[in-house]
Amino acid sequence: MTFEPLHAGFYEQPTLELARALLGKRLVKETPEGTAAGWIVETEAYIGPMDRAAHSYNNRRTARTEVMFGPSGHAYTYVMHTHCLVNVVSGGEGNPEAVLIRAVEPFEGIGLMISRRGPVKQASELASGPGKLTKALGITPADYGLPLTAPPLYIAEGREPTEISVGPRIGIPNSGEAKDYPWRFWEAGNPCVSGSRRLRTAPG
Repeated sequence: MTFEPLHAGFYEQPTLELARALLGKRLVKETPEGTAAGWIVETEAYIGPMDRAAHSYNNRRTARTEVMFGPSGHAYTYVMHTHCLVNVVSGGEGNPEAVLIRAVEPFEGIGLMISRRGPVKQASELASGPGKLTKALGITPADYGLPLTAPPLYIAEGREPTEISVGPRIGIPNSGEAKDYPWRFWEAGNPCVSGSRRLRTAPG
């Protein structure tokens, strides 16, 4: 199944607003093996130049972060601890910001996701983390820089989350005051949110 990708203008909103707006949207990856998709249920915002947790802190420009300095609405993929992670570039040209997709709720291609991830106890564990979701959907470092407005990797309309919770980001203990910024957003009560969902939560 092919969905209608969101238009490029959707990605022009401020990064914190975009991180919220992405909740409920469909993340879709088309591959020769088939299409896999899921509703986005958890995101984290990274506002580069002033955010010590961001790869682009102090406008750090490297081969890895180069795509963040370009137009919004492109994929920023990178490998961390052998896992590929996928981000949505935001902030506009020259402003290296991004939104990490932390978890999705499987929607289409669940059998394909299982074949990629291996045995899981329940479907809610298939994509309940940033490394899990890329493996399940077939997102790889080769998707770096792709526009998210057209196949094979794109974001489409989905559903409205019933309630959004807000809290600090996860896994950034050495980022000073930035570790406490409430820039993580997730669909409250969704079982597919990553394992630390109960830490320091608050309605947003």
